Amino acid sequence: MYRRIRDLREDHDLKQRQLAEILGCSQRTYSDYECGKTRMPPDVLIELSRYYGTSVDYLLELTDEKMPYPRSDGR
Repeated sequence: MYRRIRDLREDHDLKQRQLAEILGCSQRTYSDYECGKTRMPPDVLIELSRYYGTSVDYLLELTDEKMPYPRSDGR
């Protein structure tokens, strides 16, 4: 998971500091998430999936399909 999250950040030409600002955390906290030193809370995973336009399953490496699942609630 951590490699995929780092790769997505780099693909979007973002620094850890920039993504940390988007997520509302410190650069150190985001770095710890990305390195696997700290577990990423579900709300952060959801926010990342929305930001990147992918599914949480993709971030967690449960699928290689980047496209998010269709939402049943219309969002």
